[in-house]
Amino acid sequence: MGFEVLLKGSNLIRLFTGILVALRISMISVMLSIVFGVIIGSLMTLKKPVINITGKLYLEFIRIMPQMVLLFLVYFGTTKAIGVNISAETASIIVFTLWGTAEMSDLIRGALNGIPTIQYESSYSLGMSVRQTYIHVIIPQIIRRMLPLSINLVTRMIKTTSLVMMIGIVEVLKVGQQIVEANRKSSPNAAFGIFATIFALYFFACWPISIFSKYLEKKWEN
Repeated sequence: MGFEVLLKGSNLIRLFTGILVALRISMISVMLSIVFGVIIGSLMTLKKPVINITGKLYLEFIRIMPQMVLLFLVYFGTTKAIGVNISAETASIIVFTLWGTAEMSDLIRGALNGIPTIQYESSYSLGMSVRQTYIHVIIPQIIRRMLPLSINLVTRMIKTTSLVMMIGIVEVLKVGQQIVEANRKSSPNAAFGIFATIFALYFFACWPISIFSKYLEKKWEN
């Protein structure tokens, strides 16, 4: 079945190292996406025409443009257009942050717009300041609404990092291809064992996150 290839040399360790590369890129991108997404999403609730139009154009552009094309544009295009050389990993983080920020800002905007106006008015009538209203009333509701969806975004980002191999990053899928190529003659069935292992690595990286998201959804529905 090709699993014996995993026991040769440091092949198994290389696969674990590859999945850690994918996780590092996705986690850094998620953290940046949360920061920028909160800022942009909050600005889009101000109902300023210029901000809303710009935000919607940005969101639609990111959703329509395939991530692979964005990777090529950022990694190869920046060098040609403005003469700035950036590493493949930096380019990947930029692209996934752009994507994550668009998704996160839309979640924040929807969560804020979903809060009834009467809750603001009731809080003010009880003598709460704007700061107290947001800390004790608005923010807890926003977290409940967007956290499960945000966690789902994390799993999507982890899986999509497989695209970074196209710009030369040696992540888990690239490592798998290298191992298969190196053992093509000695182990013709190596591809099955290697890619089944990669499937398991992605599964065990994303499955706990997905379970946690479902747990939060059920807990906060009650």
